[in-house]
Amino acid sequence: MPADATPQKAGNVRATRRKFGGTQAQIRGALAIYKYCAWISGTFLLLLVVEMVTRYIFGFDLMAGATNASTGENVALGWLNRDTGNLTGGLNISTGVLIIHGWFYVIYLLACFRLWLLMRWPLPQLIVMALGGVVPFLSFIVERRIHRETVAQVAANPKSAKRY
Repeated sequence: MPADATPQKAGNVRATRRKFGGTQAQIRGALAIYKYCAWISGTFLLLLVVEMVTRYIFGFDLMAGATNASTGENVALGWLNRDTGNLTGGLNISTGVLIIHGWFYVIYLLACFRLWLLMRWPLPQLIVMALGGVVPFLSFIVERRIHRETVAQVAANPKSAKRY
């Protein structure tokens, strides 16, 4: 260090070393969980879009184990016409997709939050990650970018993780 070095002369020089909120093993584990959650949430979001189109544009729901209302025959898998009610009983798969996506989106948000905390990213990064579960195809794009960025940052800063 030079003899005339002072904090005033240094100005706003930032250290290049990056600090993380956890160890590399914790970050890699959170990244793996985030990756799986992003893919599952993205897949269910696409199924949800298909379900919304068939329900609100065409007026049909997908049913399993229903009974044909006019003939009384069992239908393993069929389309319920919401106007005529051609099927009775059974499991409404369309509603199941809604429920599964909703609950899994909560799990996806927790995975996003965990990775965001460990990486100590700014708040807009968390918002973009969270939008991945509500904008079709975005979770796949964001997941790929987040994965690449996280691996690069961890590799570039091998001694920056907290040690317990």
